[in-house]
Amino acid sequence: MKKIWISILLIVVLAGMSACGKKPEESTGESAQTESIASSGNIDGKAQDSETNEGLETGNQDSDGMKNTDTEGDTMKITAGDYTFTAVLADNSSAEALKELLAEGSLTIDMSDYASMEKVGPIGTSLPTNDEQISTGAGDIILYQGNSLVIYYDTNSWNFTRIGKIEDVTQEELLEALGSGDVTVTFSLD
Repeated sequence: MKKIWISILLIVVLAGMSACGKKPEESTGESAQTESIASSGNIDGKAQDSETNEGLETGNQDSDGMKNTDTEGDTMKITAGDYTFTAVLADNSSAEALKELLAEGSLTIDMSDYASMEKVGPIGTSLPTNDEQISTGAGDIILYQGNSLVIYYDTNSWNFTRIGKIEDVTQEELLEALGSGDVTVTFSLD
């Protein structure tokens, strides 16, 4: 008898959900609120990074922790030979320290190829690190061990400090600009 009542109750609930326009697999109550928050990525006015579940201030960063390009002074120029790229700086103390360093003048670095995925070179000083587990892609600029800058033209995953990202660039464009061996790259404020 109990099974019959449960079956009838289930039918009534499903019919009620259909009448309200909800699919049977949708839930109600607290779990529906949780699903709504998770799908919108918004809790208490903060966007939420879907990979790390860390709150990010809305309108200040995108999902990669990069500053939006609508604020002045958050970009730098990267020049290699005849090629010049614009990079958006990350929102962390490492990028701020690099920005302060570049305010004193441009920084020219001899960079070497490493593992057919990046160019790396020493900056001549140490900057604060903000290492976190990230996956890189073409155009990512990383601070390595606090004293070297890396420009990625391929993918890698590790604990890195994100410095910035070159806008609107492909792996092929970076390889054309940076070449297959050593390269001299100049970083300057935009």
